[in-house]
Amino acid sequence: MTVECPAPRHEDEVVLLGHGAGGRLTAELLDTLVLPALGGAPGPLEDAALLPGRPELVMSTDGFVVSPLFFPGGDIGSLSVHGTVNDLAMRGAWPLALSVSLIMEEGLPLTELRAVAASLGESAQRAGVPVITGDTKVVGRGAVDRLFVTTTGVGKRHDGLCPSAAAARPGDAVLLSGPVGLHGTTVLSTREGLGFESAIASDTRPLHRLVRALAPLGGAVHVLRDPTRGGLAAALNEIARDSSVAVEIEERAVPVPEPVSAACDLLGLDPLVVANEGCLVAFVAPAAAGAALDALRSLPEGAQAVRIGEVAPRGPAGRVTLRTLVGARRIVDMPLGEQLPRIC
Repeated sequence: MTVECPAPRHEDEVVLLGHGAGGRLTAELLDTLVLPALGGAPGPLEDAALLPGRPELVMSTDGFVVSPLFFPGGDIGSLSVHGTVNDLAMRGAWPLALSVSLIMEEGLPLTELRAVAASLGESAQRAGVPVITGDTKVVGRGAVDRLFVTTTGVGKRHDGLCPSAAAARPGDAVLLSGPVGLHGTTVLSTREGLGFESAIASDTRPLHRLVRALAPLGGAVHVLRDPTRGGLAAALNEIARDSSVAVEIEERAVPVPEPVSAACDLLGLDPLVVANEGCLVAFVAPAAAGAALDALRSLPEGAQAVRIGEVAPRGPAGRVTLRTLVGARRIVDMPLGEQLPRIC
């Protein structure tokens, strides 16, 4: 009888937390496994998709597994609404309707479920988008971590607004609607009891009204992106890659709140890779940069909008470069894996 030893099991044969981080591992999983299985067409992976035959309509879906369920500034209910509304907005769309699916663990206190449902409903009402359908499932203890939420949204694009991750052009101004790092550091601090949550709160909020304010600029708005998983670093690298351009940003121009900077220094994190849920990145034609900033600053959610860089007239396609405070330059890489798991 021949005895054969089992083949060694490699890490790349199982799903890792890093596959959900929005960085290089996520891209590899999608490119090599998910998209080929679904017959996905090559091209940029946008925050939302245009409906076939109805290009004025946009659709997006997202799953939310944030831990803990409640954190300063928000909870999984409000986050699920804001995340899907924002994904629609990044394709230049106004939200029309949402669907919601709840997967609940046996033993979840009804007080927590009631609080999440109330927050979800209130957030949808404040955003002006109805929840028109949904589903609920209950699984055994340990099958999920208390509560997972999936939201799907449909929106209608503003006339003349056609942003795409592949549409950045040399000379474009790179604008940021607000400070970075608040959501990720708040969730991490709350989960791990680090104490920073007393000084900061998640920036989770809907951004569709900001996009509506930009709509009169029409074709001058080339790219819109909300830097969620993987933070600003991932968003800029995706745009640089999909548009085949070189992007340069100024470190001194990127607004990082002091508590976020302190938390990142303590934990060894780069604020550029920390997730956000309430700001957007816009690439606009240089002649429209001033008008775009005025439009963003006209609303409370864009009051701190700034210009952080530009698309270089030349340079290695797909590269993002940071001009540091001391005048040096460093490459901002696409995050590899998961530094902050379960933050959205």
